[in-house]
Amino acid sequence: MTSRRQGMQVVTLCISTTMVLILLGLVVFSVLIARNLSTYVRENMVMNLVLGDTVTVADGQTLVRELQARPFAKSVKHISQDEALRVMTEEMGANPVEFAGVNPFTAEIEVQLRADYANTDSLRRLSEHLMKDSRVTDVAYQAEQIDDVNRNIQRISLILLGLAVLLLIVSYSLISNSVQLGVYSRRFTIHTMKLVGASWSFIRRPFLWRSICIGLVASLLACVVLGGIVYLLYQYQPGMDELVTPCDLLITAGAVFVFGFVIMMLCTLLSVNKFLKMTAGELYMK
Repeated sequence: MTSRRQGMQVVTLCISTTMVLILLGLVVFSVLIARNLSTYVRENMVMNLVLGDTVTVADGQTLVRELQARPFAKSVKHISQDEALRVMTEEMGANPVEFAGVNPFTAEIEVQLRADYANTDSLRRLSEHLMKDSRVTDVAYQAEQIDDVNRNIQRISLILLGLAVLLLIVSYSLISNSVQLGVYSRRFTIHTMKLVGASWSFIRRPFLWRSICIGLVASLLACVVLGGIVYLLYQYQPGMDELVTPCDLLITAGAVFVFGFVIMMLCTLLSVNKFLKMTAGELYMK
């Protein structure tokens, strides 16, 4: 009967630990997705460089090569006057030259920025620097959109950070209570081993080994569940392959195993030490 009860305690602890690790894994996974989404949005910010009328296609291509060598540029594209006219003709369904008499569009260079430079201060300095080039007559970028994106990213990051801290506290409390119940049922065994001269490290050893096994099994089960969730996201949410990399999956799995191992070991160590410090009278009062 005692072994069956202990077996049920182990199963219950394993299930509760698995559920907690799944939640922790989801938080870590969400943080990584938010980071990748931030990078993706920032690197889709475009700075448009308007070229002067006297700038030839060859001069424009030369400027493209110069910009591609700069650290702020992820990709650079030259749009000639003729190409801009063709694109606008397709979008408008009519050729502007027919009623304007001349090509009203100017050549441009589209600079797709790297994430670290997609902020208002960096763009302002870049704009001032690029305007010193005689081939560039104007620099345009969406400052308000960039500010909105950065503010939203900061808010999301703070919310996820707060959620992670809260979840860590709750998970520790839940697992700690479950571990204490398991150790409590064997408190007299612990006291008996103390009376016969067993060292504290010897008494702790079986509890710690059990907690390690439970932590590893719970972590493995949590990773299986999280893997199923990621698989469903890949199947039903297009574009996830751009936001979730194999490295993110390895980081999430590693975090789950670390959390499972550390929390179980810490809770078990504290619980066993608590009963090791008690006298016989205190044990009977519990």
